[in-house]
Amino acid sequence: MPIKNEVIEVDTDKGICIYNITPQIEKLLQVAAVKTGQILVFSRHTTTALAINENEERLLEDVKLHLGKLAPESTRYLHNDLHLRDVPENEPMNAHSHLMAMMLSTSEVIPIVNGELALGTWQSVLFFELDGPRKRTVFIQISSD
Repeated sequence: MPIKNEVIEVDTDKGICIYNITPQIEKLLQVAAVKTGQILVFSRHTTTALAINENEERLLEDVKLHLGKLAPESTRYLHNDLHLRDVPENEPMNAHSHLMAMMLSTSEVIPIVNGELALGTWQSVLFFELDGPRKRTVFIQISSD
């Protein structure tokens, strides 16, 4: 079977936001009707990220607090010296968002078994917005035997 490429769009809110995109991925998998293979989920932005973890509200709040401590927005960053580099109009001062994204991941590969994502009981595919609000895209590639 040929490789299928798809895109999921996510309209995000301001600040650090975490979205469970598992249902959208499962819907694409259903349409593809793949029984065995793998699915690549890839974040197409430098201030977003992906992770597989538990989609539990209090845990997600802990994650947001932890990321904010690792790369505080209030810290001075060279990337934020916008007057020293060529930038588009309305460029945000977002070095902290880039640093958070680098501490996470840009992609996940998930096995497909019997037509389903082989995720564990508590696992979800989480999309991290670190510099919103924005319209974001997540690239999905489905491969099968």
